[in-house]
Parts: sequence; C-alpha cells; structure tokens
Amino acid sequence: MTRVQLMRTLDTRLIIYAFVWILISCISTNAVQSDIDCLKSIKESLQDPENLLSSWDFNNSTEGFICKFGGVECWHPDESKVLNIHLSDMGLKGLKLDNNQFTGQIPLDLSRLDRIKEFSVTNNRLTGQVPALKKGSVSADSYAGNLGLCGDPLPLCEGSTKKARTGVIIGAALGSAATVALVVGGGMLFVMRKVVRKKKEEDPDENKWARSIKGTKKIKLSMFENPVSKMRLSDLMKATNSFSKDNIIGSGRTGSLYKATLEDSTSLMIKRLHDTQHSEKEFASEMATLGNVKHRNLVPLLGFCVTKHERLLVYKYMPNGTLHDNLHPVGKNVSNMEWWVRLKVAIGSAKGFAWLHHNCNPRILHRNISSKCILLDQDCEPRISDFGLARLMNPVDTHLSTFVNGEFGDIGYVAPEYTRTLVATPKGDVYSFGVVLLELVTGEKPTHVAKAPDSFKGSLAEWISDLSSQSKLQDSIDESLVGKGYDHEVCQILKVACSCVLSGHKERPTMFEVYQFLRAIGEKYNFTTDNEILVPTDTGDAGDIELIVARDMKPKN
Repeated sequence: MTRVQLMRTLDTRLIIYAFVWILISCISTNAVQSDIDCLKSIKESLQDPENLLSSWDFNNSTEGFICKFGGVECWHPDESKVLNIHLSDMGLKGLKLDNNQFTGQIPLDLSRLDRIKEFSVTNNRLTGQVPALKKGSVSADSYAGNLGLCGDPLPLCEGSTKKARTGVIIGAALGSAATVALVVGGGMLFVMRKVVRKKKEEDPDENKWARSIKGTKKIKLSMFENPVSKMRLSDLMKATNSFSKDNIIGSGRTGSLYKATLEDSTSLMIKRLHDTQHSEKEFASEMATLGNVKHRNLVPLLGFCVTKHERLLVYKYMPNGTLHDNLHPVGKNVSNMEWWVRLKVAIGSAKGFAWLHHNCNPRILHRNISSKCILLDQDCEPRISDFGLARLMNPVDTHLSTFVNGEFGDIGYVAPEYTRTLVATPKGDVYSFGVVLLELVTGEKPTHVAKAPDSFKGSLAEWISDLSSQSKLQDSIDESLVGKGYDHEVCQILKVACSCVLSGHKERPTMFEVYQFLRAIGEKYNFTTDNEILVPTDTGDAGDIELIVARDMKPKN
C-alpha cells in the first residue's frame, strides 16, 4: 500500500504515528491479504459517527471488493491491491488500535499532544514506558493486555527516574527534530514561493516562450486554406498580443488554445502543442495528412507553423466556445442549455466521431474525447477538435493507418479497460462519448456529481450505474429538462448513453450505431439531411471497426 492521505479532527502527528504502525504491519508481506487486513485495522482504529465507512464491508470474498470501499483507490478495480486511501473531511475521530499485533514502544512524543480525548491500544504486544498523556484522558484500561507496558497510569517502570529522563531526552530530541523539520520545510516553502513570485514578476503574461521566438517572426505559416495563405508568425504574434495569457481560451492535454484577432477583425484559434515528439519533417508530414481531414463536424485545421521547439496549429474560430463551458457555466445569471441545442450537439458530434472511426482515411481514434474537445460554431453546430493530435503527443503506435494517444485521456472519461490493457480501441472512444452524453442529459460533471449523496465518491458513469441498478435513472436527469414536453427524448438519449458506458467493451455499440440511434431520436428536428447520412456497406467481417462510406463526402458548411 502506498501514499496514505488523511485529514481528521485529531492532531496530524497522532495520525502519522498510528499509520506508521499500521503500514509497518502491512508491508511485512507482499500478499494481497495484507491490504485487506490493513484496511480492517484502519476501520477498527477509527470512530465513524456519521457511518461514512459503511461501504467498508469485509464480508466479501470476491477479488477487488475492497476497491469499491469509499475513499479507497486500487491499482486496478479487479485486484485487491490498494494504491491510495483518501479519508479527508469525513468527520472521523478517535484512535483505537486494539487487538492488533503491534510491538515495540509507544512513541513518547505523543505526550505533547494535549487534544487527545480517546486513546486505546489494548491487547497488543507493546512494551516500555507509556507516554504521559493529559491527566484523566487515558486510563489503565486503555493499555490492558500489554504486559510489557509501564508508567502512569500503570505501575511505575523499574528505574523510572532514569527511564523518565531517557523518555524526556527522547521526547525532546524528537521535538527538536520536528521543530528543525518545520523550520527547514518552512524555509523551503518560502524559497519556492519566492522563486514562483520571481518567475511571475519576470513573466507576468506567462509567454516567455513566445518572446524567445521573436527572432523568427519572418517564418511563414504553412496554410491549407487560401484566404490566409500569406500569413507569417509575426501576424500571429501581433494577433495574440505575443500569446498573452489573456488570450487563452482553452487548455487541455494536448496544449493551450489562444484567440487571435487579425487586423481585418478576422478571428482564429491558435493551439500551442505540448511536448511533441516528432522532428520538423515528421511533424510536417503529419500535418499534411491532417490538413486533408475535413468534415462538417470537425474544427477546420487551416495551417501550422514550426519554429525552434514550438509547434503551432491554426484553426477556424468557434465563437460559442466549448460544450463544457456551455454545460457548466461559472458565475451568476447563467442560463441552462436548451434541449434542442443539447440534442443537436449529441447528434452532430456522434456523426463526426463515426466519420473518424469508420469513413476517414486514415481512420482516427480520438482517444481524448470530452466535453472540452467539442466546440460550437455560430449556429451551435458541434465541431470536434484535437482529432489526430494524439499521435503527435506520443507516437507509441507505429501503425500508419491509425492515430492513437499515448495518454489515457481526461479523468472521468477513460474506459475502465484502459488501465488493464493500455490499448486504444474504438470502443474506448465510445465509452468517453457516452460520458459526454451523460453530461448532456444530467448536467453533471464527469468527476463531481452534485446531486449524489455526500458519501458517494465515484464518477458520473458509476453514479448512473448505481441508479440503474436501483431502477432510479429518472433521478439523474437535469431538472431544467423535466416536464418540458420532451421527457421521452431525454430518456432515450440516457439509454443510449448507458449502453456506451457499459463496463464490458464488447457490449458497447459502435460509434456508427450510436450515431444511428441518436439520429433516429432527433429525426423530427431535421438536424441532418439525407445526403449526409453515413451508410454501411457489406464488407464482411471488418473486426472491431465497421467500414462505412458516405453518399456525399464533401463537408457541409
């Protein structure tokens, strides 16, 4: 077990001592059973007045059952190997370490903790002098079953004066060490803050990297679209105020997105890529491929620029921002997205992803689908961004017909099988898109469900799964959508979303099937025309990706 993170009403030092004991007993064996025993010890050592650890039920023998405990994170959900324990803000208190196999002496420095109200270590194998805790707070019964313990409130130790002095010396030494540690830590924190402050003073706009490329302003941009074919890097520098932080309109795994306003008032989006792994020649080759990937529901890639270590992409500007910002607005007097807009976004983005999976050449696995990668144009038509960038960030897959991401994607959107297989598949994209559909229907964020009980610590997909098992899916629907005349449509979209986030990847539909389901639900709105509909061909066994052709391959603007 690694990295136990706890915050409770007791003194922090007491927590450290207690869990040092527990962890020592845990690491004495490599067996999975030790993790289970360790969690038992932790639960038994705590008082839980609000019953927040009710999910910690040890009457279970299935592999991975402890991974469902509240606050417990495992290496893998199907293996009882604990990675982290998070028990913050749960109102836990008290420290009972009874009936364990703890040995050695209780740290005497516990005597410095004057807020201990309850302490019990009965029936262990502890020895030596007990700490001089606050008078009346601990009785002799708290030490029962440890024959080697001595000192008030127990019988005095042999040579108590000498041992008491030793205890005082040890306590003083530990206290001095703790003080030195605090001073050193405080000094380091002061220095680090000073360094950060100095960096901010030196780089207030957080664009030092942009100033470093000023000498290359004459570099031309390689553009795929004629209207801006004569642009230079200097034009982008001026249009973004030298890539000032005030011009950042989005930031994600692949890089930061800036708004650029040209002299003729035309707006563009400029993405500065993070940590690309390709040489300039390889990058240009990848861009040549992506420049030809065009579809009505993709954000148009207009061009790119390579200078020194920087890689910049030029996109058409999307005035209505990301789906995430529209679904989860910040501030007062914000309005909820209307249902017809949400449905339009669901159908259009599904069509775009289906085209990438089944029709595009090369086929593209997005691998980073989220509500942040779906942008809305002036007509609220969804446009997918970051397609094909996965391979640029980490080219772990050398298969020339598929772009994949070396990362897992954003938290809350990652398919459960990724942590086990580390393999990108179309069904992984389907899972991520299913979470987006859940966002559209519930209005909740993928990692924080406001309507769930305080004791629930899971993701949006896990919450939906819990409600489904209780036949309470209706409770998840965004209240602003209820009773407006389209309840049936909302429920149908919710059902599609649930099929996308099934834990078994083989049980999920293909992206083409998802698009067909959604298009049928929103057919009366006429969001798509006949010549835009993807039509499958009889290709026999195409494996996990079904080949699809379209009647009209040209993008519809």
